[in-house]
Amino acid sequence: MPHKPEDFIGAWKLVDWRIEYDDGGVTRPFGERAQGYIVYSADGTMTASIAKGDRQKFGIANARNAASAQKSAAFDSYFHYAGPWRIEGEEVVHEVAMSLNPDMTGTEQRRLAQFDSQGGLILSAYEDIDQGRSRHHILQWSSAAK
Repeated sequence: MPHKPEDFIGAWKLVDWRIEYDDGGVTRPFGERAQGYIVYSADGTMTASIAKGDRQKFGIANARNAASAQKSAAFDSYFHYAGPWRIEGEEVVHEVAMSLNPDMTGTEQRRLAQFDSQGGLILSAYEDIDQGRSRHHILQWSSAAK
């Protein structure tokens, strides 16, 4: 049954982001304490941000003055994109208008969307990695209003 946009509207808080591999392995890119939000607005705009739970602080007032190694670590521990969104059947499609990773800008990010029995949202996608192998990204979200 196709989803309805009104089921997505609002803010969702990250519960878990894991990647499952063909060989049975599981990783968590930002660790067990990752945090994040995804927000779907009624006007058709979305934004998603995820960060490691233990990011190092710069210890200075202006981030532009941070050392290159600090900036690199900050980039590696944070993920963000935003843009228009729409529903296509069982998928939510994010049209990336801006992103921390410039290579994602202009792409469409398709996610299989499921709602669990507790009212949570599960977004997932398969990614080809190499030599016919793939990995499965699974992001679990709960309503931020709860």
